[in-house]
Amino acid sequence: MEDERDHNTSSSSLPSLCKQLASSTLRGSLEPHIPVVDLSASDEELVVRAVVKASEEWGVFQVVNHGIPTELMQQLQVVGKQFFDLPEAEKEAVAKEEDFEGYKRNYLEGIKAWDEHLFHRIWPPSCINYKYWPKNPPQYREVNEEYTRHMKKLTEKILGWLSEGLGLPPVALTKSLGGEVAEYVIRVNFYPPSPKSELALGAAVHTDIGAITLLVPNEVPGLQVFKDEQWLDLEYINSAVVVIIGDQLMRMSNGRYNNVLHRATLDKENLRISWPVFVAPKHDLFVGPLPELTGDENPPKFETIVYKDYLHQTIRNWTLDKLPLY
Repeated sequence: MEDERDHNTSSSSLPSLCKQLASSTLRGSLEPHIPVVDLSASDEELVVRAVVKASEEWGVFQVVNHGIPTELMQQLQVVGKQFFDLPEAEKEAVAKEEDFEGYKRNYLEGIKAWDEHLFHRIWPPSCINYKYWPKNPPQYREVNEEYTRHMKKLTEKILGWLSEGLGLPPVALTKSLGGEVAEYVIRVNFYPPSPKSELALGAAVHTDIGAITLLVPNEVPGLQVFKDEQWLDLEYINSAVVVIIGDQLMRMSNGRYNNVLHRATLDKENLRISWPVFVAPKHDLFVGPLPELTGDENPPKFETIVYKDYLHQTIRNWTLDKLPLY
């Protein structure tokens, strides 16, 4: 089997990629545009082709007219910001303990607050620990539960199109991630304005460990993707959802779908907040190239391993290289 590291940029190859942080970022009329897919198009076959092409060539795209009510997305952003506006003592009520869930504030020398974030599971119900869900603002739980229902529906729709793009039944990728026990986790990233923004990134260079990420940002730019030896700014589109292909979809598709390198930058004057939802396999599932996609003419490019082992190994490599998780 070919060395998986030749295809996976999420772990041991990341340190060298950090040297690219000084690479110029393309701006202006010649900048390639990250794909935008209108999900309301009447011809679903065209939608499938656009989603598949974007996943193969970019590993990232935005979707509009996706079915999540704009008012609900606005409510999600309101309750998220209200939480971070609370006094520190109230935020610490849902602070991280031993698990990854909860509130945390990261610091860098010379910068008061590099970022704050809130991390907790939102699906399946059996995995939810409400002690990490803020009780203030009071609407937080109701809004996030409603948002989860819409987000799950949109995720499974996109996974269905990506399955069809591989020549598989629409349920193939969702089923391979564990179906109803696939794990959904939301992270609310809070990046305060920083006059020393050139000293740090809001999120270091990485690919997402899980299968797929669906992200909603506020209007302040900051998310960048790496393509054709350049960092490209994601254009803000009101009410759009950003879709990012992660390591596991790359591995399951045997390299057909691209796990995109991306990072988040800080802004000197404006507050930036984002709401990514990370979708990952059930931890005890074996994940690797789907058998239907491999054979004598297309051998597996990746090892099939238990997802939790992949997760721990990747995070350990990030820690050893002193890279933040996000």
